[in-house]
Amino acid sequence: MPGLGEPIPLPYMSIPEAPPISVPTLSLPKADIPSYKPLVVPPSSLQPPPGIKGTQQEGKQPATKSAKPSKAPEVNYVNVPILNKEVPVPSNEILVTAVSTATVSVAATLAATAVFKKLVSLFKPIIKTAWTKITKKKKDSSSSSSSSGPPDS
Repeated sequence: MPGLGEPIPLPYMSIPEAPPISVPTLSLPKADIPSYKPLVVPPSSLQPPPGIKGTQQEGKQPATKSAKPSKAPEVNYVNVPILNKEVPVPSNEILVTAVSTATVSVAATLAATAVFKKLVSLFKPIIKTAWTKITKKKKDSSSSSSSSGPPDS
């Protein structure tokens, strides 16, 4: 293509070289190894070796374990035949209170859900028509205000 002439001079900016940065040296991490002193607990069946008499401490008697813990009066116990264990069961008053509370809360939740669904189905068309009327009025007022006044030529 003849007649274009010389090329357009483009601006040039020289960027200086980056200064040398030394590599940081990081020391190795140190960790304190946890340690503990083991607690020596003698077994409950500890007996002196044969031939050695143990010393009886005055005023102290060996603790005896009670066979069964004390039972609460409001708790009934049921014997499980396979395990030969007694399982605690709440008293009748506690069971009646728990069951009636659970029943009332579930019934209230189901009733509230049904009422809410019915209200949504009733109010949905009302809200929809009100929304369309409001948006229609806004569109009409915005288009009429922009058309009023001298034309821009």
